[in-house]
Amino acid sequence: MKLVRFLLFPFAILYGLITYFRNKLYDFKVFKSVEFDIPVLSVGNLSVGGTGKTPHVEYLIRLLSDYKLATLSRGYGRKTKGYFIADKFTDAKDIGDEPMQFHQKFPEISVAVNANRVEGVTKLLKERKIPELIILDDAFQHRRINPGLQILLTPYNDLYADDYMLPTGNLREYKSGSSRADLIVVTKCPEQIPYKRVEEISRKLKIKNHQKLFFSKIVYGKVIFGWDRVLEFSDLHEYKILLVTGIANPAPLIDYLKSYDLVFKHINFPDHHLFN
Repeated sequence: MKLVRFLLFPFAILYGLITYFRNKLYDFKVFKSVEFDIPVLSVGNLSVGGTGKTPHVEYLIRLLSDYKLATLSRGYGRKTKGYFIADKFTDAKDIGDEPMQFHQKFPEISVAVNANRVEGVTKLLKERKIPELIILDDAFQHRRINPGLQILLTPYNDLYADDYMLPTGNLREYKSGSSRADLIVVTKCPEQIPYKRVEEISRKLKIKNHQKLFFSKIVYGKVIFGWDRVLEFSDLHEYKILLVTGIANPAPLIDYLKSYDLVFKHINFPDHHLFN
């Protein structure tokens, strides 16, 4: 796999140049960006998948729960087209698995999908329940909208500063694109981070004067919820365990389970896998 990616390096240069000139056309106002009269927050990344966008969007939903909120996603894997807003009859085929998770966990907010984010925000503002604040999920490369706050995520063990352009690496655009972010969040951090490591990461990411750097970690639950009972992790040693995942990077979850000295078989499906 590494050899194949190395051989594709010329295509990475070509792809990088295309995204670079596209961004410059937005920077120089040749391509226009739209601003809206209500607060719009964008959560995204420079690389493909696995940075923790979904839990961070959920964190923001909880943090900003005093507002009438809406989320707007592309709706990866859905069977519908164009603009679609969730209601009580909606399922994952209509809006995609991650927006469906927002809809189920936060029924009080509006959850919409549209690949055209400008059209999506415009239509959300015409709904009967008009949002006071909109969170754009995975929208860092959607330059047609100029959000009030750009949040850029990068994993602790896979910083964008150490990555390369697609298809040699996983970057969607050059690292210099990070300068558009207002907040940069290093995700999936360990419990304790040495101060020298914090300084090293700050240097690597080349934090600008207008940017703030944050660190976040995943906090897993201490129990397993079943249909008819709840099990403490300490009880799991008595069971044969099958772990089934369908996420971009299950490594942090696997490390967490191993920290309890649990023995398990792992079946790893790809991200957004449609289970039968």
